[in-house]
Amino acid sequence: MYKHLLSVGGFTLLSRVTGFLRDVLLGAILGAGALADAFVIAFRLPNHFRAIFGEGAFNAAYVPTYARALEQDGPAAAKSFANQIFTLLALSQLVLLAVAWLTMDGLVALLAPGFRDNPQTFELAVSLTRITFPYLMFVTLVTLLSGTLNAHRRFAAAAAAPVLLNLAMIATLALAFLFPNAAYAAAWGVALAGALELALLIGAAMRAGVMTRFSRVIFKGDVARFFKTLGPAVIGSAGVQIAMFADTIIASLLPSGSVSSIYYADRIYQLPIGVIGIAAGTVLLPEMSRRFAADDSQGAFRAQNRTSALTIALAMPFLIAFLMIPDVIMRGVFLRGQFDAAAAAASANVLEAYGLGLIAVVLIRSAVASFQSQGDTKTPMVVSLIAVAVNVVLKFALYTSQGAAGLALATAVGAWVNFGLLAILALRRGLMAPDLDFGKTAAAACAAGLLLALTAEAAYAPTYRIAAMIGLPVHIGHLALLGLVGALVYGLALYAGLLVGGVRLRRARGTGEATQEAQ
Repeated sequence: MYKHLLSVGGFTLLSRVTGFLRDVLLGAILGAGALADAFVIAFRLPNHFRAIFGEGAFNAAYVPTYARALEQDGPAAAKSFANQIFTLLALSQLVLLAVAWLTMDGLVALLAPGFRDNPQTFELAVSLTRITFPYLMFVTLVTLLSGTLNAHRRFAAAAAAPVLLNLAMIATLALAFLFPNAAYAAAWGVALAGALELALLIGAAMRAGVMTRFSRVIFKGDVARFFKTLGPAVIGSAGVQIAMFADTIIASLLPSGSVSSIYYADRIYQLPIGVIGIAAGTVLLPEMSRRFAADDSQGAFRAQNRTSALTIALAMPFLIAFLMIPDVIMRGVFLRGQFDAAAAAASANVLEAYGLGLIAVVLIRSAVASFQSQGDTKTPMVVSLIAVAVNVVLKFALYTSQGAAGLALATAVGAWVNFGLLAILALRRGLMAPDLDFGKTAAAACAAGLLLALTAEAAYAPTYRIAAMIGLPVHIGHLALLGLVGALVYGLALYAGLLVGGVRLRRARGTGEATQEAQ
């Protein structure tokens, strides 16, 4: 399983790196003002709907059902099920796209009511969203094909697809002189990327012999089971998106640039979430689904423990960086062109608040897999709604005094509520069984993280002085030096901690799966 996790993580890392380049370009060209705010709204609206109806809810219902059909009824039954869901998904997305185009003014007004006070920004946001919204249709079909390929242990194409979004946007931004402004260029890049991602996944599905096609839909058997689990999953995913909607709505009421500050901080925050948390969940859900379907509960728990332990170990240095040097990160990454020092400082405050919830966020997908791998989407739905309620209440309580950072802090608290409740319920129901190696790895990561925090504090000033002497822009050199020192310290400390705890990695003979075991 580690092979698949590293494959997904590697492509996701490539996606995040190219996404980083994309966002640096966006920051330099659009800055953090009204133009950037309008594009962020246009980019977020289809992605909100994608998260509700696409990746989150769809995968929660589709992957376990498809894996069960494949394992118990054979490839023909699984393909018939996939064809029927593809038919329904394609038709529903066409209807949604038509309705959205006709009601776009209302949708944008709902998401960004503060823009009504600036008609020029509002009209630009409406125009840009009409361009970006077809991305939802393309990427939802990509999600179906990705789930099918993942169930057959083919993860590469699905993990590589998001790279195309970044490359398409970089290409259109490079040609921004051909568009009315750079925001239009970025929006057309989003639309183009959707078509490219779908073409990539169609090719991969055809090569794997699992390409879906239109077929007659019969609402019974696996299809009925899919919809029975989809309903709670949609509500659960919608709950998370309600919190994100609240972020955008409230941010539009704050001073100009607040929407952009949240966006740029979130792009940095999403790096470990995408590379670590989402990659872990993508691999773990089908793995646990297959093992539970084969009555191998111990194998499922073993896979979950190894994945969770690796997740904590990889996420810890990001947590320390977000809490200790958020200003250095935002200046080093974005301080150029239209993105000035004030924008960097505002985004750094948001990033620090987001960081408080990082460990919870990257572990949620692994915790949810305990339930979804057995077809239970109701429990994660209820937990998600409770966490969202806490999140949204805190947003309204904090935004007047804390601004955009208050919205991020509420998100962090909501993440811990979500993960904490999931873990408690899973343990009580016997759906999660942490082992000794998991505890040792987590302890080693915490100890290494503490040493990293002390190192960041001690090295802050010396690395700044060195950066000022080496010829590079000082904000870039400062981030690079602190990052290098921190990586060395954390890596050595973690290795020492694992060695002292007697935890090592080995490759199991006769399988393709790497495992952890105590010496």
